[in-house]
Amino acid sequence: MQYLKPGLIGLALLFLFSPGYLHAQGCAMCYQSAAASGARLIHALKSGIVVIVIPPLLMTGIFARFVYRRRNLFHEDIVEHHEV
Repeated sequence: MQYLKPGLIGLALLFLFSPGYLHAQGCAMCYQSAAASGARLIHALKSGIVVIVIPPLLMTGIFARFVYRRRNLFHEDIVEHHEV
């Protein structure tokens, strides 16, 4: 936990002091075509983005839970081996 705090602080500072154009990931042509379209297409685009984002988030969450539950498994094997 002591290593996590400086990393999070560094990440927050990096995010706060990074240039604004780094946060705008997209081409001007895509933005113009989405802005010129109707409300129905904009809603479909937003729904499509959500559908594309959900599977990677779920997979990352499942992997993080798996790693969290098995985090001390290797360490316990070493401790048990040295105690014998």
